[in-house]
Amino acid sequence: MMLFSYITWNADPAAFTIPVVGREIRWYAFAFVVGFAIGLWIVKKIWKNENLNQDWYDSLFLYVIIATIVGARLGHILFYSPGYYFSHPLEIFKTWEGGLASHGGTIGIIIAVWIYSKRVTHKSMLWTFDRLVVPVGFVAALIRLGNLMNHEVYGHETTVPWAFRFIENLPQWSHGYAAAYSPPSHPTQIYEAFLYALTGFVCLWMYWKRKDYKYEGLIFGVFLIGIFLSRFVVEYFKNVQELFEENMIRSIGINMGQLLSIPFILAGFWFIYKGLQARKADLNKKKK
Repeated sequence: MMLFSYITWNADPAAFTIPVVGREIRWYAFAFVVGFAIGLWIVKKIWKNENLNQDWYDSLFLYVIIATIVGARLGHILFYSPGYYFSHPLEIFKTWEGGLASHGGTIGIIIAVWIYSKRVTHKSMLWTFDRLVVPVGFVAALIRLGNLMNHEVYGHETTVPWAFRFIENLPQWSHGYAAAYSPPSHPTQIYEAFLYALTGFVCLWMYWKRKDYKYEGLIFGVFLIGIFLSRFVVEYFKNVQELFEENMIRSIGINMGQLLSIPFILAGFWFIYKGLQARKADLNKKKK
C-alpha cells in the first residue's frame, strides 16, 4: 500500500530579508556561499597536508571564485539564451535573478587553472585539478539543494511515490497569494545532489585513503565522470531549461546539458586511463 502519492514542497525560497533595503536573501545564494566555504576549507586541509605554499592557496581562492561566477553566467547566456541577453545587455549583470550554467562555470575554472598554473605554481594543470576538485562534489550538491529551495530545475511529471509538487508562480506566492503547483514531478535536484555528494565522498577517499593524487589526472578523471555522467543521466528525467532544447531532443535525442557533458565525460575516461597507467608503472617499479 502506498503511504503517500506525492510531496507538496512549499518551502519559502527566501532564507531572510534584509530589513533596511528589503532585499531577499535566498537559500540558493546561501547554499552557494556555504558550499564554497566548505570547499575552500577542505582544499586548505589538503594544502596543510602537503605543506604547500600558502600564497598558492590564496591565489587559487581568487582565481576560482571569479572564474566560477563569470564562467557560469556567461555559460548560461551563450549556451541557453544568447538572443535574449544580446537584446537586453543590462540583464547580463543581474545574477541575483538566477541564470548560472554549471558547464560554463567548469569552462571558466579550466581557463583560470591554466592561467594559475602558468603564473603561480608552474606545475601542471592536472596537479591543481587533482586537489581542487576533491570537495567540488559537495559544493555542487549544495547548489542543487538551493535549486530545490527555489522550486526550479525539477523533472517531468511522474507517478512515483516520492514525486514533488513545486510552486510554479513564486512572485505571487511570495506576496501572500494562492500558489499554483506543478503536477507531481521528479525531484531531480535531489537526484543530482545525491550523486554529486557521492562523487565528493569518492574523491575524498581517493585523496586521503588511497593517496591517488600521486597519479596525475586520476582523481580529476573520476570527478569528471561522477559529475557529468550523473548530469547526463538525470537530464532524461528533467524538464528542459529552454524551448529550443525540445527540438534538440527530437532531432538528436539529447538536450543542451547532455551535449555539453559529453566532452567532459570522454575527458574523464582519458584521465582515468592515464592515471591508472601511471599507478601500474609505479607498482611495477616497486616490485623490482
